[in-house]
Amino acid sequence: MEITEDKSIAFQSLEKKIQKSIDVILETEKRFGREGIALTWTGGKDSTTLLHLVKNAYNGTIPFRVFNIDTSVKFKEIYEFRDRLSKEWNINLIILRHPNPQEVIKTAKDHAECCFLLKTQVLEKGVKEYSVKALLTAIRWDEHPARAEEKYFSQRENHLRVNPILHFMERDIWEYIKKNDVPYCELYKKGYRSLGCEPCTSIMSESGPERGGRALDKEEIMERLRELGYF
Repeated sequence: MEITEDKSIAFQSLEKKIQKSIDVILETEKRFGREGIALTWTGGKDSTTLLHLVKNAYNGTIPFRVFNIDTSVKFKEIYEFRDRLSKEWNINLIILRHPNPQEVIKTAKDHAECCFLLKTQVLEKGVKEYSVKALLTAIRWDEHPARAEEKYFSQRENHLRVNPILHFMERDIWEYIKKNDVPYCELYKKGYRSLGCEPCTSIMSESGPERGGRALDKEEIMERLRELGYF
């Protein structure tokens, strides 16, 4: 199956977008087998949508390992949602953690270094430890300028990064969630649009950028973080 990077898909119907995402997921399985694939899940709306797409593609099951990166400072609502949905959907959840996150938080010189140590390095270690060949993520083209030129299949040093919902827009995510009755974290009902660690995330207005509530210094160097392995 040929997966093209035609960005016109971003302006097509939700049904066509869903099919494109499923095509990417199935092509990944064809290339690497289920045992070679893992999926990243933050507990946010986008990665939960990706989980649901996988669940639908495989008759109600999620056949891949699911990585959740625990920085120790996520919102309690995210932890509660993660643990509840993991049980309800029978998710093969693997929680990845730095051995001493509080020390990192105290000594990191800025948000970017903190993210690198608590997320990027932890993820890379997990990829190696579990022999992951393809890692599914829920990034989107319209979410941040640093992601605007990302591809569905992006080769990294020791694995392939796969991005099945690149062409979804923020409104598509919510349309999908509502049409399919997908559960989501209650923080979105309080005005949050993008969820990160609690100290670095605030409520953002509907008129501003989606990630406007994230720590500004980290957002400004997102491209560098992505080069280091951030998703």
